[in-house]
Amino acid sequence: MAISEKQNLGMMNLIRKVHGLVERPDLNRHRQSQDRIGALLGTEKSASYTPVTVEGMECEWVRPARARRRRQVILYCHGGGYSTGSAVYARTLTTRLAEGTGMDVLCFNYRLAPEHPYPAAAEDAVKAWDYLMQIGYGARDVFVAGDSAGGNLALVLTLLLKERERFLPAALVLLSPWTDLTGSGKSYESKKELDPVLDRAYLDRMIGNYADKQTLSDPCISPLFGDFCGFPPTYIQAGSNEILLSDAELLYKRLKKENVPVRIDVYKGMWHVFQMSPLKVSAEALEKCAQFILDI
Repeated sequence: MAISEKQNLGMMNLIRKVHGLVERPDLNRHRQSQDRIGALLGTEKSASYTPVTVEGMECEWVRPARARRRRQVILYCHGGGYSTGSAVYARTLTTRLAEGTGMDVLCFNYRLAPEHPYPAAAEDAVKAWDYLMQIGYGARDVFVAGDSAGGNLALVLTLLLKERERFLPAALVLLSPWTDLTGSGKSYESKKELDPVLDRAYLDRMIGNYADKQTLSDPCISPLFGDFCGFPPTYIQAGSNEILLSDAELLYKRLKKENVPVRIDVYKGMWHVFQMSPLKVSAEALEKCAQFILDI
């Protein structure tokens, strides 16, 4: 059953308050708060969580307890504005994807800004991809997913693989992807009073941390401006109340123009990466992501 407008407003006010509690100027405390939330809300008995180190980079395997599809895997890029987030924080998403698909999920802790600005995260994404190739997966066995900045990173990884004339992943799943660091979309203005999670000041801080003095229209920073010819099938989800709505919708139009098989679902009344919230609609949205993967 869909939630009422009153319930939706109440939930958005709660999300706004919770986000304010963890949105600290101290990045280390912010990161620690996110990990506590992820461990509390995302850890389930229906999955196992196994750490692995890949050339010094900490990663986590999330494996469903039920029978698994061992020949295929999901490579997950966590969000957090390139300055926060982790595999633990992303468990609210990776656990449900593992359960929904029956696939193992590898989430990697790429280096974070401002300590490690661009291109550190992109280099680490390629490292995670190479690890999967080295342990026996083929490119077509790998589905790449990500939320927010992780959606950006999933696109950048695929652009880099294409540029290097390597095989591309089987498909992409992008949750509220941050595709345009130039902020050219109309929703930055039209949704600024509605979005309970993001505002322009926060995004500007994240851009300063990650891409200071860089050309923001570079496709490896703002993948919206990339060449998508030959891209794999892509599924995009966004909330109608988020300031990054244009980032998702403009990406959809660009992919469509390049004849990429692409779908987008915009969830009415929802916010940035609403799939992390303990709501029925969030679970249903992640089920749709899982079904998209299984249908490839």
